Amino acid sequence: MEINTDDVAQKCLNAISEKLHSLKKLNIIVIGKSGVGKSTLINSLFRGNFAEVGLGRPVTDKIRKIEKKDYPLAVYDTPGFELSSGQQGKVKDEIIELINKGMAAQDINEAIHCIWYCINVGGNRTFDSSEIEWIKSLTESNKVFKVPIIVVLTQSCPKKKAYEMKRLVEAENLDIVSVVPVLAQDMDFDEEYVARAFGLDTLVDVMGETLPDELQDTFQNLQKVNLEAKKRRAHAAVATAVTASFGEGFAPIPFADAALLVPTQVGMIASITVIFGLEVNKSILTAIVSSTVGAGGATVLGRTIVANIFKLIPGVGSGVGGMISGSTAALITTALGEAYIQLMVLLYKGEIKEEDLYSEKGTNMIKRIFKDELKKKR
Repeated sequence: MEINTDDVAQKCLNAISEKLHSLKKLNIIVIGKSGVGKSTLINSLFRGNFAEVGLGRPVTDKIRKIEKKDYPLAVYDTPGFELSSGQQGKVKDEIIELINKGMAAQDINEAIHCIWYCINVGGNRTFDSSEIEWIKSLTESNKVFKVPIIVVLTQSCPKKKAYEMKRLVEAENLDIVSVVPVLAQDMDFDEEYVARAFGLDTLVDVMGETLPDELQDTFQNLQKVNLEAKKRRAHAAVATAVTASFGEGFAPIPFADAALLVPTQVGMIASITVIFGLEVNKSILTAIVSSTVGAGGATVLGRTIVANIFKLIPGVGSGVGGMISGSTAALITTALGEAYIQLMVLLYKGEIKEEDLYSEKGTNMIKRIFKDELKKKR
């Protein structure tokens, strides 16, 4: 049983599209005074210039839900906290109502998953105790719902002041997940000194530990600042596929039927692509598949590549009676997944370009990466 590379590439493309459309929606409430830097924070953390759709507009007295079509994120933008105490109380009640309504829907796409309370370090000469009192009030009302609350210290420059404020907030023993100082973008001081952005990768790690597993692919697809977090999630996708391929090969499969394992590989490639949040077209996938297969025209686990791969694995071949065991299927799946992650990292970092994959140099590079991974896993 063989499927040509063009067919496999199309299957991968279809699976990527299906996974993208099945991503759960991440819902975040963002709270803070006007000018705290909510738009900059969101735009710097997430791909797609999400904040361009209206986050951070002039103060209103109502919470606004900000969304983009075919983008698995909704941000609830709250009124600025320069409002009166009575209006602040109204905002808190509205937040709790949103949380309650989301839980009642019993749909993860409707639930509130996280709350960011943003405090502008640069705009606060002193520690604002009134904001802490409001957070205490919110956490008290949130006890029954337990929605994770993260205090984000925006425009954290100078760092010394930011970490002092972090210590002051932490000393209050609030019922919150973490206090994270962030400088979302480089800050230029009269062209004499540039404070470098920091903290967004930490915020990603905190969110990764906070969100439920059903939202992890969504979050990694959206975030654009923490490559290591994407790689960890992608390695997890490989591990899942390896487990499946081992089970599929536990009852040994003839070489000729090796293509039966292809759906597992296709699903793995789709998962990794979605996690990295890159646009991958059919031409890229065809180049990758054909480079790992070679000129034989078989699938990733078709008989041609299996025969070629077995040349690289000492002690495997005629001695196994032309069969693929579970451990061999797992080995091949691991090598393919890890090689694909390497390619995604190179594309993500801009170290290779899409057109490079179509060149002879590019196809040779893909072959080398795959073979190197295969040798490492044996």
